[in-house]
Amino acid sequence: MQVRTLILGAGAAGLFCAAHAGPDVLVVDHAKAPGEKIRISGGGRCNFTNLHCDPSAFLGQNPHFHKSALSRYTQWDFIAEIDARGIAWHEKEKGQLFCDGRATQIIEMLTDKLVATGATLWLETEIGEVAHSDGGFRVVLRRNGRDVTVLAQNLVLATGGKSIPKMGATGRAYQIAEHFDLAVTETRPALVPFTFADRRFADISGVSTPTIARADGPAFDAPTLFTHRGLSGPAMLQISSYWQDGQDIEIDLMPGHDIPSMIHAARQDRGRQQVGTILADALPARLVAHLSADLRLERRIADMSRVDCDDLSTALHKWRLRPGGTEGYRTAEVTLGGIDTDGLSSKTMEARDLPGLYAIGEAVDVTGWLGGYNFQWAWSSAFAAGMAIAPS
Repeated sequence: MQVRTLILGAGAAGLFCAAHAGPDVLVVDHAKAPGEKIRISGGGRCNFTNLHCDPSAFLGQNPHFHKSALSRYTQWDFIAEIDARGIAWHEKEKGQLFCDGRATQIIEMLTDKLVATGATLWLETEIGEVAHSDGGFRVVLRRNGRDVTVLAQNLVLATGGKSIPKMGATGRAYQIAEHFDLAVTETRPALVPFTFADRRFADISGVSTPTIARADGPAFDAPTLFTHRGLSGPAMLQISSYWQDGQDIEIDLMPGHDIPSMIHAARQDRGRQQVGTILADALPARLVAHLSADLRLERRIADMSRVDCDDLSTALHKWRLRPGGTEGYRTAEVTLGGIDTDGLSSKTMEARDLPGLYAIGEAVDVTGWLGGYNFQWAWSSAFAAGMAIAPS
């Protein structure tokens, strides 16, 4: 069987690339249904992009690589496609856009566009041997119990990363890339909860509070959730992308609060009360109880010296912890790292040393923040490759 373009992976990037790559395209995936990560994203409503898709919200060894694709196909372009389809949406917070209805609307939009361009979708298809010869690619696919050899002028790697293996993630794109001498950077789970071996927060599991948190990168103003295993919530997921094993994280548990001033103001009419009572006006009571012993929150307000107030302020605004690890790829929303962008064209996503080979989406060493940024990278990188592949 011969096609002009073979796309490995029917996720967000693969489907969107097929919609723009022109006719004679075959998309294959081992899953039973296309776009499974789209389906489960945002609680089933898909956080499909973000209004604030600034290049600074993306990580990778080359901090400039993603700028070209993101500028050529922006969040406004995808919103226009959603609007044209008649899919209702809303902004939840901080520019995060979600469907009003089910995420399957976006999958249906993508598969309809795929069919309209004349592309073909094969599901429950396993990828076997992949080779390059005579200026083209030879891929053996296993489908319906039979091996099918496909010859293609263009091969697009869109199988994603290693995150959420129960959804079928395997990291196969990395193996194929390395087979064709494309370097792969170190990969690790990102946008993932932290764990602590002693399960120190089990007694306050389910408690959430506004925080400002940082690891070895920018600070994120978002809630932190305490769990049986450790720390989660948007703030923790965001900083996990910047955290390395063995590093501390820093959390401001009372952002915007002047703790010494709070205590001073309470001295006159609440001096006999415990410090923890004052803090419970701003923090969840269960969290205050959890912190009480370590921070001596049973002390009376009237007994707090200026030094005591300053020390408590530092402890709460710069609470330092060292996670034992993360929950890993099992719950990670994305994979950090991937196919080295030094080997790819930022304009077309084509391999510099092997014409016809493309890599897009999560398989590439470009990782966005939580909140729709990674889907936008999927759309933008897929569009760049699709337009490069499409017949002129």
